[in-house]
Amino acid sequence: MKLEIFQVDAFTGVPFGGNPAAVVPLREWLADDVMQDIAAENNLSETAFFVKEGGRYNIRWFTPTMEVNLCGHATLASAHVIFNELELEKDSIAFHSDKSGALGVQRRGGRLVLDFPAYDISEIEQSDALAQALGKVPVKLWSAINNGVMVRLETEQDVRNLEPDFHALAQLDHERVYVTAAGETCDFASRMFAPKIGIAEDPVTGAMHCTLVPYWAEQLDRRELFARQVSKRGGELFCELAGDRVKIGGNAVTFLKGEIYVEAGSEKSVGA
Repeated sequence: MKLEIFQVDAFTGVPFGGNPAAVVPLREWLADDVMQDIAAENNLSETAFFVKEGGRYNIRWFTPTMEVNLCGHATLASAHVIFNELELEKDSIAFHSDKSGALGVQRRGGRLVLDFPAYDISEIEQSDALAQALGKVPVKLWSAINNGVMVRLETEQDVRNLEPDFHALAQLDHERVYVTAAGETCDFASRMFAPKIGIAEDPVTGAMHCTLVPYWAEQLDRRELFARQVSKRGGELFCELAGDRVKIGGNAVTFLKGEIYVEAGSEKSVGA
C-alpha cells in the first residue's frame, strides 16, 4: 500500500523555520502500531494522520514514541496540506479528535488560525529537582493539563538562555515542561521540553498555548497577544483568548512531498 506523505514547517513563513511536522492523509485508519512505526521512522516531534468522514476530518497525532492528546503545529500542518495540496476550496476545516474533541482551522488571508480549547492551571509548590534539571530556579510553578508543568522565569532572556539537563528532565513525573516569561520582543516568550515522551525540545508548540494564552491574557489584561517560541528554529504565534477557546494563528510552508510504503495486510511498515 502506497501512502502520500508531506513534511510541513508550521508557525513560520519560510522553510527551515518553525516546527516541522509530517502529515499522512488516509482513506481509512491504519493499525495503531503501524502509525506509531511511521512516526518513529519520520523521527519528527509529531506525525499527524487524518481521515475525512462526512464534513469533518478525524485526526490523530504521534510522537516517535507515543500517541498524544493534542498537537497544534501538526494540526496547522494538516490544514495547510488540505488547503494547498488537496485543494479544499472552503476557508474553514472542522477537525475532530477522540482525545480532545472538536477543533477547527480557518484560513484568514495568508494565515491559518487554530480554534483550540483553553486550559486552566493551578499553582504548585517549588520543585528542587525541576530547578536543577532546568538550571534555573522558577519564579512560580503551575500544574498543567496532560501531566504538564508551567514554569515562569523572570525574563525572556532567561528563557532563551536555558540549557536543560534532558536526562534529568526525563526522570521527573511531568511529561511536558512549559517555560515562559513576559516578552521583550513579544507579549510573552516560551520554550517546551518533553524528553519523557520522545521530544527533547519542541521547536514550536501550538497546544502549549492553550495553557499559556489564558494565563498571559489575564496577566497583561489583553485578549489578543503576540507570542514567540524562542527555540533554535523559533516560531511566531498570533493568539487570542475567546471565552473557553484559544485562537492560535500562524503560517506554514511545504518542505517535502513523497510516498511511503506499507505492506498490505501487514501489521508493520516495510519501507520509506
